[in-house]
Amino acid sequence: MSSSEHDPHPMGRRFLLAGAAAGTAAAATTFLAAPAATAATPGPGSGRRFAGKVVLVTGATSGIGRATAIAFAREGAKVGFCGRRENLGRQVEREIRAAAGEATYIRADVRVPAQMESFVAAVVKKYGALHIALNNAGVQTVKPLHEMTVEEWDDTAHTNTRGVFLGIKYQVPPIRRAGGGVILVTGSANEFASRPGLGAYSASKGGVTGLVRAAALDYGADNIRVVALSPGTTDTGLVDARRPPNITDAQWAAGKAQFGRDNVDALRRMARPEEMAATALALASPELSFLTGTSVVVDGGMLAGL
Repeated sequence: MSSSEHDPHPMGRRFLLAGAAAGTAAAATTFLAAPAATAATPGPGSGRRFAGKVVLVTGATSGIGRATAIAFAREGAKVGFCGRRENLGRQVEREIRAAAGEATYIRADVRVPAQMESFVAAVVKKYGALHIALNNAGVQTVKPLHEMTVEEWDDTAHTNTRGVFLGIKYQVPPIRRAGGGVILVTGSANEFASRPGLGAYSASKGGVTGLVRAAALDYGADNIRVVALSPGTTDTGLVDARRPPNITDAQWAAGKAQFGRDNVDALRRMARPEEMAATALALASPELSFLTGTSVVVDGGMLAGL
């Protein structure tokens, strides 16, 4: 599983993505022809809101983390980011720099305390400070609890919850030295509702909720806000990793479109990573200076329809 992508709702209430394999080409064409005007990707920001700021992102080699690192750099921030897949990390770094942004990829595993400590220290050494962090790295294994191995449970908990603890532990001192800032965490709509097979994932994200609330209380006096961004199903590589074999691109796209219509009751589509990135930038901005200790659900109205 990717270390930077989140799919909190992998199985539809009324439609399983794998069902696209049984669709005909004609049906796929019909699905793909559905209106998509409401699914436009947010454009560039109106200015350089984060000029002079140093931003750290974990799990930014793909998905939401990648989109957020790019968005912060586009808005003037100096971005240090990590992930386990070095080839993808270097690719994101090159993409940001090619667009005249500033970013540095550092390979680090959020499950390993020494690597997290050295990653944060390297970002601070490179750019001189730390103002904003997004603890985004996460994994997901979809299995009934009795079929899950202890190793799979531990990997989920160590990445999704313990990794956030380690991030906060090492990010707070430099943010405090900078006079305050923002710590964001990628939560999930599964903090509040679950699905079959998501016991470990939901438990790990529930733990994130507790960490965000406690950290907000611990560091509010230091002018550090702590907020969880809790996405609904987002169309990332983690979704595509469940693509069944032997189906066409058109059928897979059709299945994802149908999943969105069947499971996201208000907006009737999956989110795009860029939409989560835009939310992260909004949450980190001074305009939301009184927001802390809570989870902001960005799920297209999915939970509203439960």
